[in-house]
Amino acid sequence: MTDQQQAHEAERQRIREQHLRPSGTRPASSARGLHHTALISSDVERTVRFYQDVLEFPLTELIENRDYPGSSHFFFDIGNGNLLAFFDFPGLDVGPYAEVLGGLHHVAISVAPDRWSRLVDNLTGAGVDHEVHSEVSVYFRDPDGARIELISDPLGEMYGNEVL
Repeated sequence: MTDQQQAHEAERQRIREQHLRPSGTRPASSARGLHHTALISSDVERTVRFYQDVLEFPLTELIENRDYPGSSHFFFDIGNGNLLAFFDFPGLDVGPYAEVLGGLHHVAISVAPDRWSRLVDNLTGAGVDHEVHSEVSVYFRDPDGARIELISDPLGEMYGNEVL
């Protein structure tokens, strides 16, 4: 481990010691859950085909975006009452996807292990470049470049560690 890596780990440890409360002593969250995460789509139908047909997330609604006339706001069921949403902005040049500070790095979606294997096969069959990590996680980019992860660990766990 390099000196810089050791320094980063020491900083993580300091933050854990100062802020991380043991599971049984944490207060309940003020939130009920994630209602939806909204991404940007450059092509509504292409996005629907990808998320509904390849990833098997059912389209649940398609409405006009109240903030931008002519724009669509549409939603996919990602289980447990959670939604993945999209906006399109026809006529605006929003440019290509970019990872920026304060921006999206990736969306991690939990799927059952048997479905995870099938969805990896779907990605392969659809010609989507993807990378499997630790036999429980697959990363890929959606049609507009957003990084998506499908993870077969249960909700509240990551690579065998409890994170909730």
